[in-house]
Amino acid sequence: MQTKKVIITVLIITLYIGCKEAHTSVHVDSTKREAPSLSFAQANRLASLPLECMQVEYPNRLGQTLNDSTHIGNPKELHPAFYGCFDWHSSVHGHWSLVALLKKYPSLNQAATIRQRLVENMSKQHISAEVAYFNKVGNSSYERTYGWAWVLKLAEELHTWDDPLARDLEANLQPLTDLIAKAYIDFLPKLQYPIRVGEHSNTAFGLSLAWDYAHTLRKEVLKDAIKGSFDRFYTQDTACPLSWEPSGFDFLSPCLEEANLARKIYTPKVFREWFINFLPQLTEESFALEPGRVTDRTDGKLVHLDGLNFSRAWCLYGIAETLPEYGHLNKIADEHMQYSLPNLVDDNYSGTHWLGSFALYALKSVN
Repeated sequence: MQTKKVIITVLIITLYIGCKEAHTSVHVDSTKREAPSLSFAQANRLASLPLECMQVEYPNRLGQTLNDSTHIGNPKELHPAFYGCFDWHSSVHGHWSLVALLKKYPSLNQAATIRQRLVENMSKQHISAEVAYFNKVGNSSYERTYGWAWVLKLAEELHTWDDPLARDLEANLQPLTDLIAKAYIDFLPKLQYPIRVGEHSNTAFGLSLAWDYAHTLRKEVLKDAIKGSFDRFYTQDTACPLSWEPSGFDFLSPCLEEANLARKIYTPKVFREWFINFLPQLTEESFALEPGRVTDRTDGKLVHLDGLNFSRAWCLYGIAETLPEYGHLNKIADEHMQYSLPNLVDDNYSGTHWLGSFALYALKSVN
C-alpha cells in the first residue's frame, strides 16, 4: 500500500506539472501555452492503471439481462477476455490503453508484463467465448454502442501497431471485431432518433470511434452505415444548447461529441459551415467553458465529471485541429485537462478503473 501511495503521488505531481498553465486565465497568448503532453514517465503511470485491474475479477458490474439459468456465471467465466476493471467496456478500453501506450513507448517499464497479460486475456479461445456470449439469446444488444465502439477502437489500434504481437492479437480479436461491425450495420438503420445523453448510450460517441475504425481499415459498408445515420440525425442540427450541460453524471458532452463526429465525416469547408450554425458561441475568441466540478471522487457516478473534462478536451482539440482559426479552443481544452489530470489517480477505484483511458485518449489528441 505504501508503494502504491508513492506511485500515486509521483503521478499526480508529474501530470500536474505536465499540464499546468502558465497563467490562470484560459485565454492567454499562445506563446505562453504549456499544453499537456504524454511523456515516458506519464505513459508508465497511465499503464499502471489498467495493468492493476485487468485481471482482477471483483468488484464487478456485469450489466446483463438473464434470459435463463445458462446466463449465470462469474465474470471470468462469462467474459474470459474482458472480465477485469469492474465492467466489460472498461476492461476493453483498458486493453486499448495498454496497446496504445506500448505502440508509442515499446520500452515501458512493465512492457514484458503488459505483453504477457495481453496474450493471456486475448487468446483465441477467450475471444471465442466473448463472441459466444453475444450470440446467446437476448444478448445481441449487450454494450450497445459504447462497448461496441471501444472494441473497434482496440481493433484499429492493433491494426496500426507494427509489432508481431499486434498481428497475433488482431487475428484473435477478429471474430469479435467482425461481430461488432456487423452489429452496427444491422442496428443503425433501425435507430430512428439519435440518443443525446452524456453517458454510455450517446450515439455520436459510438459512431465516432466506429468511424475511426471503418476509415482506417477502409470498411466501406460500415462507413456508409455511419454516414447514413449521421445524415439522418445531425445535418439539420443548429444552436446546440451547450449551456444545458453538464448533467450531474455526464462523462460525455452531447454537443461536443456531435461536433467531433461531424468534423471527421465532413470536409473542413462543410464542417466549418455546419459548426458555425451548431455551436456559434465557440467561434468567439472570448468563449469560456468551466470544467465539470467533482465533489466526491469516491462516488462512481459523480466522478464521471472527470471523464467529461477529458472527453470535452479531446473534442475541443479535434475541432481546433480541423479548423485552426479556432485555436482558442485548445486553451479551453488545456484548462479541462489541468483540472482533472492531477486527480486522476488515487485510492478511489470508482475512477481509477476507467479514467486512465479517457486521459490517454485526450492526451493523444493534444495539438
